[in-house]
Amino acid sequence: MSLGADNANVLLEQIDYYRARATEYDDWFLRRGRYDRGEDATRRWFEQVQEVRQALRALALDEKNVLELASGTGIWTEELCTRVAHLTAVDASSEMIALNRQRLGARAEKVTFIEADLFEWLPTQEFDAVVFCFWISHIPVSRIDEFLANVVKMLTPGGTVFFLDARKEHTGTAADHVLPSRDEELMTRRLDDGREFTIIKNFWTAAVLEDKCTRAGLNVEIRETADYFQFGTGTRG
Repeated sequence: MSLGADNANVLLEQIDYYRARATEYDDWFLRRGRYDRGEDATRRWFEQVQEVRQALRALALDEKNVLELASGTGIWTEELCTRVAHLTAVDASSEMIALNRQRLGARAEKVTFIEADLFEWLPTQEFDAVVFCFWISHIPVSRIDEFLANVVKMLTPGGTVFFLDARKEHTGTAADHVLPSRDEELMTRRLDDGREFTIIKNFWTAAVLEDKCTRAGLNVEIRETADYFQFGTGTRG
């Protein structure tokens, strides 16, 4: 099923899902429980996570003023805040933000946390870099161009953008999840307690996403790991 015309109810349900999922979220990244797809898949997952980390670490972010969108439980916030001068982390879930603070401990002093709906929020300043991990796939087709144009506005001229998301690979999600087909952008997600939510899930091809970035004013190269991840690095034009 396609979202078609923008549906605010689905976007609100998506926020509800991530609020409810906050305490389970790291199980996905750490390959625990329903997300454990076997020894070989787990090995390949973490090898490819390291490939992405190396790409992020290669960026010149030291002592920069950085914005992280959809900061979640802090998996990537933790990576960023060890290097940057200051980090602004935005997420729609207060539960995610609380877990992020807990993960960072004393390092949270370098981070300004903002609870906000990313479809409604815009900053009042420009940043040296904008980072968003596992967010772009949750943007409806009808809003992707607007979002990328807003990222340009968030960046200083020549500023850096880095984003990361999942490739369409069935072992990358829970064993009881069914990935959407090519023409669908809605997906049913299930929590450990059996509750189900409808969210946006778009698997962009690298070519389409690079073209959309170019049209928005971002010079981006998109790379993919062997199985699990797609990531883009570039600058504001």
